[in-house]
Amino acid sequence: MNEQEKLLKRIAELEDKLNQAQQLNVSLTQENQRLLEQFRLAQQKQFGQSAEGHPAQGDLFNEAEEVAELAPVSESEPQTVTYTRKKAKRTALPADLPREVIVHDIENKSCDCCGDELHKMGEDKSEKLEFIPAQIKVIEHIRPKYSCRACENHAAQVRIKQAPMPASPISKGIATPSLLSQIITSKYQYALPLYRQETMFKQHGIEISRQTMSDWIIKCASLFKPLHDRLHQFLLEQSVIQADETTVNVVSDDKIKSYMWLYCTGIDTPVENNPFKNIVLYEYQASRSGSCPVNFLQDYSGYLQVDGYQGYEQTKAKLAGCWAHARRKFIEAEKAQPKGKTGKANWALNHIQKLYRVETRIKDKTAAEKQAVRQKESAPLIEQYKSWLEKSLLNTLPKSKLGEAIGYSLNQWDKLIQYRDDGHLSIDNNRAERAIKPFVVGRKNWLFSQTAKGANASAMLYSIVETAKANGLIPYDYISDCLTQICKPDCQIHDLLPWNIKR
Repeated sequence: MNEQEKLLKRIAELEDKLNQAQQLNVSLTQENQRLLEQFRLAQQKQFGQSAEGHPAQGDLFNEAEEVAELAPVSESEPQTVTYTRKKAKRTALPADLPREVIVHDIENKSCDCCGDELHKMGEDKSEKLEFIPAQIKVIEHIRPKYSCRACENHAAQVRIKQAPMPASPISKGIATPSLLSQIITSKYQYALPLYRQETMFKQHGIEISRQTMSDWIIKCASLFKPLHDRLHQFLLEQSVIQADETTVNVVSDDKIKSYMWLYCTGIDTPVENNPFKNIVLYEYQASRSGSCPVNFLQDYSGYLQVDGYQGYEQTKAKLAGCWAHARRKFIEAEKAQPKGKTGKANWALNHIQKLYRVETRIKDKTAAEKQAVRQKESAPLIEQYKSWLEKSLLNTLPKSKLGEAIGYSLNQWDKLIQYRDDGHLSIDNNRAERAIKPFVVGRKNWLFSQTAKGANASAMLYSIVETAKANGLIPYDYISDCLTQICKPDCQIHDLLPWNIKR
């Protein structure tokens, strides 16, 4: 090998090492970028704002074309902006509250100057709100016994006549429907654990152990089973169902994580003549397997609006995506950016916000009207967003937060655009997330369920409480009325449905 060949070989080796070094540099740069993103996200989670906020509230970012559309302001004509502070106005106390009138009058009603008698020229009124602690009383049931004196002398067995005991949710127990409703709503509406309720009852001189209350809750849950089953039937008849799931710890379960699944339909705010049935149902399962929604939804073939979890793919429903989840991915990407910098994540957030602005304007319209507006206004925005995703994917690191956000939208694309073509669908499944939040808040207080039986009872009673709230009912009154009726032999479950019960 001559010197020229050796030199060419050496040059080739150096070029190969240079390529390897460049590839290593790119790999290390990507890894460094990924670690920086994780660090910024960790900082935000520790010290930043936790609330996500509604996409349609305020302007996140101003695009160049939006700024250009504004009328130019002359520098020679200074602009004066006047802010008027609104005076706070106290909400009037309800007129139907009982009132106690106390008159504060003067004793000496003569004039300090001339001594003549004063006359009443008017008065000032001010209201104060008094709180009366809950009262506990004992209802004593007395049932006189009657027998025949004539029969007592010659009959082998004397017949005694006596009025039957009224039906009670807890047979031979001391708990009334009102007491049971108080315990249930305290735990499942206001997240008050049983051991705290035990302490509260002791303050009234009543000894009710948490074990006793736990037994009552499980018995009440079994009483509500027929009502829950009927609500389940109505749920499967609706055209759109939203679903979500969250973890729950069950001490007696061998698995580290069990799950509370949620299925709901209807609208957030109860209104008159609501065409939808407002139903919120929980179901406890020991796993997150796709068989869980399959078994619950049975042969349901309507729309199922969910996040990107693959387990829902096994159902027979038509899956619709959630733009809030797509947006959330870009929020993470935006937080991972260097402080004070704007980039592609900002553009995506701003564009998704435009879709939410359309939804804000049409929230009170019919399904047909919503569909027409979406076809006219939202469809072009969606197509523009799709083109941007495909273009941005070519020059974005797949493992970066921005790459993950872009990949999520593209992978979920067929599901995300479903809402555009059907006015019955929402732009996201935030209703399901809001419905499952009371369980998440309660979980922070009571931490875990002791047994699967207790977790099933919790799912049953959360369903009743949240469905009552979704239909504009007061859960305490609704549960108390249901427990009064549901233990009777001639009870009609149809009459206890939240849209049928007498308010």
